[in-house]
Amino acid sequence: MIIDISQEVFSCNVYPGDPEPKYRRISSISGGDVYNLTEFSMCAHNGTHIDAPFHFINNGKTVDQTELTAFVGDCFVARHSGDVTAEDAERIISSAEALGAEKRILIAGKAVVTPAAARVFADSGIYLLGNESQTVGPEDAPMEVHMILLGAGIVLLEGVVLDGVPEGRYFLSAAPLNLGGTDGAPCRAYLISEN
Repeated sequence: MIIDISQEVFSCNVYPGDPEPKYRRISSISGGDVYNLTEFSMCAHNGTHIDAPFHFINNGKTVDQTELTAFVGDCFVARHSGDVTAEDAERIISSAEALGAEKRILIAGKAVVTPAAARVFADSGIYLLGNESQTVGPEDAPMEVHMILLGAGIVLLEGVVLDGVPEGRYFLSAAPLNLGGTDGAPCRAYLISEN
């Protein structure tokens, strides 16, 4: 079963202060044109998107320099609400390891990764950490958590939709658009479940 975990872009949640995505139909069959053609503009961090290390680290890898291995492969979906503590992070990693899916972790629910949890994830050697919010750390102070995770080479998958997705092992595909030189990029993320 394929489970789409992406937000629709033009109605997506937007991080406070980021520009909202917009589109304009520049050619229209109903208007007499040969084809429909759409122009759009958006922030690299609108909707379901990834953060490359360059987002907070000036000499960090950009989207096009980030290995696709991080975005495609077995993953573990953990359910959590509230702050993710260091102990919570250890439990999540242990559960992921038990299922052989410890390299990519998605946290379902209204969860906020704390700096202490970020350090646990950074020390664990994971490739990717994702969540449902538009930022993994506290919305009003995201820098410390991003610096810890991105500084460890972990890419972030933010703004996923995990309503109704049970905790467990899945196959993740969340490759970003190949936007050269950028700090982030939208993606069409989905899970494949064997059930």
